[in-house]
This record gives sequence, structure tokens and C-alpha cells, in this order.
Amino acid sequence: MSWQFVSHSEEDTLRLGQLLADALEPGTVVALVGQLGAGKTRLVKAVAEGAGVDRAEVTSPTFVLVQEYEGKWPIYHFDTYRLPGEQEFLNLGADEYFQSAGVCFVEWADRVERVLPADLWIEITAIDVSTRSFVITPRTERGRQIVARLQ
Repeated sequence: MSWQFVSHSEEDTLRLGQLLADALEPGTVVALVGQLGAGKTRLVKAVAEGAGVDRAEVTSPTFVLVQEYEGKWPIYHFDTYRLPGEQEFLNLGADEYFQSAGVCFVEWADRVERVLPADLWIEITAIDVSTRSFVITPRTERGRQIVARLQ
């Protein structure tokens, strides 16, 4: 069962980030999908801040493909936008990250969906300039437990 959060402001998105930081656990893989500018990186910043990372450290990994941050657990932040395919994503060593004690966020996850062991699928939709809809759908038992903690 999906859970929806509507953010009307930066403060709302920070609140969602804190909720997720409190609910996530090491080893979780989070898929992020949404149009350019929907708020994928902004959500990762909010979760990272909730996990004890200075949000100024969190940047879009578009050109380096993966960023790593240290908080209450390691955060691995992928961006698959510029990758030509799923094999190139796997060639990054993504499987090693997925099997780690960190939390993985994968932007543009729909581009690598078949090889992505996502626990949570988060679809972000821009409603207007400041309003975003976050629909969080569990894809595994771990994901269901996380969504239950969010509710």
C-alpha cells in the first residue's frame, strides 16, 4: 500500500526528510522518479540532513554518478540520467553499494528499474512552483515495514 505526502514548502520537504531518516534502515534501496526539477535531489538533501549530514554537502551526482555521505549510516546517492543503459549502471559497482550497510538513493530509477532491487519507489510530481506530491510505494517486505513506520 502506497503512502502519499504533499509538501507545500521547503519546511514540509525537510519534515518528510526527517520522517524518512527516522524510518529508513541500513541496506535500504530507494528509487526516485520524477521529471527534471521535481525535487529528487532536494529530497535526498532533506533525508541526509535528517540523518546528520550537512545538507550543503549534498549535491546532484549527475556528473560523478554517485556521491557518498556519512551520517547515522552511509548514504549513497546515484544519478542514472546520463547513463546509456542498465549495464553501465551495474558496471559502477552498484551491487556492492546495495549490499552495504548504507542507504542507497537512485535518481532516474525508471532508467534502471529491471536491475534495481528497490525497497521503496518514490514518485515525485511537481504540482506547482512550491508544491510536490511524494508517493512512496513499498516493493519489498523491508519497504512495507518502512512505510508502516511512516504512517
